[in-house]
Amino acid sequence: MTFGQLDPENHSADGRIRSMSVPDLLWDDVKHLFDPQLNLALPDVVVEETTVDDWQALVDLVGSEGWRHAYSLGGEPMGFPSAAGMAAAASGTSESRLTPELRVWPVPEIQMVFRMYQPETIDFDVDLRELQGQERLNVLVDVLRAIGRRLGKSVLMYPEGSGDRPDLGFDVEAGRVVLMADPGVYDGPSGDHVGRPGAT
Repeated sequence: MTFGQLDPENHSADGRIRSMSVPDLLWDDVKHLFDPQLNLALPDVVVEETTVDDWQALVDLVGSEGWRHAYSLGGEPMGFPSAAGMAAAASGTSESRLTPELRVWPVPEIQMVFRMYQPETIDFDVDLRELQGQERLNVLVDVLRAIGRRLGKSVLMYPEGSGDRPDLGFDVEAGRVVLMADPGVYDGPSGDHVGRPGAT
């Protein structure tokens, strides 16, 4: 099976895919973080302290993996971007500044939306409603790992609108995606700590 067929997979050091047998995260351990009834549906994924070169590495990864994508600038469809062009658009004057948006589908069922507000961070959204079950979780993990290994940086997923503490992310030293939230509690949409559903 290929990556596009939701097969659990790993990546080599350069971000390319190879097969694996044990997923980084198990659905039963994290499903409370992916419940759109308990959490806002669009968590924020962030790579901090990035450069235009890091954005270019991301664009190159999308191309090399063959992920379907669509690029727009200020809502207008454009050809496949360069990071330098994205940065120039994002850093224009207030009258000319446009937000570059790169929509990526690593598999047809899952969309990820990358927006360059500034070159110093890579921000993108995922939709919890598209990430239900172990196979969909594996796809998310594969993408976070591929980005993290290609850039050599942490890739952190935060609850929507809350940048205080990530739920999970790619850990550079571990070389894998790990759970970062307390497994016994989770933050609801209000940010209050509540007991994990089913936890004793």
